[in-house]
Amino acid sequence: MINILRLKQRSLDTEKVYVYWLRMFYRFLDGSSPFTLDDTHVKDFLTYLAVERHVASSTQNQAFNAILFLYRHVLDKEIGNIRDVVRSNKKRRLPVVLTKEEVFRLFKYLLGIYLLMAQIIYGGGMRLKECVKLRIKDIDFERNSIMIKFGKGGKDRETLLPEIVKSDLKQHIEKIKELFEHDRKNDTPSVELPNALERKYPNAGKEWGWQWVFPSKSLSVDPRTKIIRRHHIHVTSIQRQMRHAVRKAGITKRVTTHTLRHSFATHLLEDGYDIRTIQDSLGHSNLRTTMIYTHVAQKNKLGVKSPLDSFKR
Repeated sequence: MINILRLKQRSLDTEKVYVYWLRMFYRFLDGSSPFTLDDTHVKDFLTYLAVERHVASSTQNQAFNAILFLYRHVLDKEIGNIRDVVRSNKKRRLPVVLTKEEVFRLFKYLLGIYLLMAQIIYGGGMRLKECVKLRIKDIDFERNSIMIKFGKGGKDRETLLPEIVKSDLKQHIEKIKELFEHDRKNDTPSVELPNALERKYPNAGKEWGWQWVFPSKSLSVDPRTKIIRRHHIHVTSIQRQMRHAVRKAGITKRVTTHTLRHSFATHLLEDGYDIRTIQDSLGHSNLRTTMIYTHVAQKNKLGVKSPLDSFKR
């Protein structure tokens, strides 16, 4: 399973999730041989997840995708009709969104690199992993844009580089260039490159343009190759700082770094930008995914006021 996931250039996150579900499937089948599996086993497992584990619809779909990969690419089998599987209830949940004042208040309690990352995430509507995986060559100061390579679904897109962060970002890049020069002086192994680029251009990982915008302060072991190299900053560091900042800012909403992406989309909608532009900035394949923000944007309430507000005190 792992060999074929890597052959098909799936991300490390996908590999971890698929292998997790493969183990769950194996335990559920009580160690049955893979060569005895058929459609019934898949139906029983998915039904078990919905009925006994009460997993969300998205979790059940994730498990199915992992098992489907196993059948198609490892066992060389096709899964037949599974329409009679018990499906998990799909609940529509509106995204948590901060007001502009709350975003400003939150940023007051973030410092240094964490403030810079939060501003870039909010200012460009980025996912956290897209931010930590930025390379030097992805930043275009002249065009005020950031190129996001290999985003969710392997797609590339361009988003905004906020004017307000340009000066701080330039200073940050100058600072990390010293770290890059230190690594080159010590002949530290090159940074990880996407897909097969490392084999095609073996020295590209030592070029300045391919370095991480937000590198880790220390070297770490690459989980796939076991090479000791400089990775990007870990997502948990900014997540931890965000939790502290939310608490200090007195915000009672359930806020994560992804809330900044939701807030970006909602605030653009409230400022009058069209939904297609917002869809492109977010990198959504389906417009219906972007339309969820029309339910939380204040300007899309059509000016409706509560009847209670018509009463005079």
